[in-house]
Amino acid sequence: MFAALLNIRDEPIDLRQFPPGLEIVGRARRAAFTAGPGSTSASLAGRYWIVGRFRLDARDELRARLGPSAASASDAMLCLLAYAKWGESFTDFLAGDFAFVLWDDGAQCLLGARDQMGVHALFHSRTADAWLVGDSLDWLATRVPTSDALDDYWIADFLVLGVAREFERTVYRDIKRLAPAHLLKLGEGGLSLRRYWRLDIPEPVYLHRAEAYCERFRELLSRSVADRLPAGRVGIAMSGGLDSTTLAATAVEVTGDPSRIVAECEHYERLMHIREDHYASLAARHIGIELRIRPADDIAYDPQWRARELRSSEPMTAQINAHNMQRVAREMGAAAAVWLDGEGPDNALILERDAYLGWLRRQRSWRRLAQALIGYSAAKGLAGWAQTIGRHTRLQRKTELEPFDTLPRWLRRDFAERLALPERQESLGSGGDTSHPWHPASIDSFTSPIWQSYFDVRAFEGALGGFEWRYPYLDLRVLEFMLSVPPVPWGWKKRLIREAMRGRLPAEVLARRKTPLDCYPEVATIREVGLPVLPEDNRIAGYVDPRFLPGREASDPDLATSLNAHALDHWLARKRQ
Repeated sequence: MFAALLNIRDEPIDLRQFPPGLEIVGRARRAAFTAGPGSTSASLAGRYWIVGRFRLDARDELRARLGPSAASASDAMLCLLAYAKWGESFTDFLAGDFAFVLWDDGAQCLLGARDQMGVHALFHSRTADAWLVGDSLDWLATRVPTSDALDDYWIADFLVLGVAREFERTVYRDIKRLAPAHLLKLGEGGLSLRRYWRLDIPEPVYLHRAEAYCERFRELLSRSVADRLPAGRVGIAMSGGLDSTTLAATAVEVTGDPSRIVAECEHYERLMHIREDHYASLAARHIGIELRIRPADDIAYDPQWRARELRSSEPMTAQINAHNMQRVAREMGAAAAVWLDGEGPDNALILERDAYLGWLRRQRSWRRLAQALIGYSAAKGLAGWAQTIGRHTRLQRKTELEPFDTLPRWLRRDFAERLALPERQESLGSGGDTSHPWHPASIDSFTSPIWQSYFDVRAFEGALGGFEWRYPYLDLRVLEFMLSVPPVPWGWKKRLIREAMRGRLPAEVLARRKTPLDCYPEVATIREVGLPVLPEDNRIAGYVDPRFLPGREASDPDLATSLNAHALDHWLARKRQ
């Protein structure tokens, strides 16, 4: 962790406010910084100090911009040199995974920044005497006198959706999360926030040759993987799907050494039958890497989870399986210090046919429209059109939609009415931006706080096992290209990746259709063993009526959603004071 304190008055810092065991890495009269495991620091010219978590992309390009003094600079020092050269606009030149605080002694101001996608967290709060900034929510909760005051909106979102709908909220009312791609400034004028980047894809990228799209994708993904490789072995969380096997094949090409790559495939033998082990084994043999197949049926849910001492800084449903997660994570950490995650293409390469074709019509881009229709027809083929006709035939039999109440029956009505939750759900949705003219679903996905929750769970898992997750497909170079290719035809069954990897992965893997999970694995286990009974003095009575929480007989979605209530009750019982 890392932490920073800035006194509101011109008085020396009381270092006892920092957690014990952390190193003081920067100190001025009104400000001080500490660093612990996983964080790094740097200083420059006796004026600038920085501490945080850093992993920059495109370092060579940044070093070239900064000049000879940056030739051998660490990522932390590169950020300082960028600030010294460009001032507060320095974030325009940074990309990667980072969260940090920076002190400018000359300007007497503290800056905090978070990367564009929000891989690393950064929190801030104010007490009567000081501003506190750091990546540990637990530490801030120990310092903020009002930490017993929880954020009802955060809790409501968690209960209903499993994630918060607003980036800035935390489970604590008076502790805020810095949103991704934002710069925080603390100085004489108090607190100010500025967004320094937006996911903006104004026009599709049109290339003259189909192969040029594939070449560009492979080039950008190779750069992304190269920037994320550690010095030793690297792990790949590899299902038998297209995205993770593409990462593994790319890592082998970049390193030139298959022995540096280890992959792990979780395989369900009883709970579902999607043959992940078969396809993952085909890919591993083809590219020559080590593959560990882990039977996952008996580790999908921990029946004794309420008795475990493991806790997270905020409520998360992953808590119901943290014990098994820790055991697996430790084995993964022993195999590699860095693991690559394959999330991203499912969201970026959505076939938004109607939105894209409609946009072309509004633009009166008749030639592009004709090309898109021809490309789409060729991509689908006869089998694809047969599926479409069958799907529309089935839909015609359903003449009306049944009304659906999105609020669970077990959510207290007075709580929902006080917060106007139906209106909140209607206005915020999942928190993303749906206004993009030709790629609304994809942009909505990547601007939603749902990603933040995903990163939090991955960070929790990595901390349990002593390793770090990295996300090559969320590299801005790769992500923006995937979002820029015309959705028709390149979004058809992720055609971009299938064509780019032709000859690099087994034909059977390339031809495999997208295979969703047959069930919720944890729910399938719960149906066998049951859920622990809530204690009589349950702490969620202000939010939930426990009498209406579903049992094993409920539908999969209802039972899965109810786990949020159980996770919240467990967290409240173990909340640090």
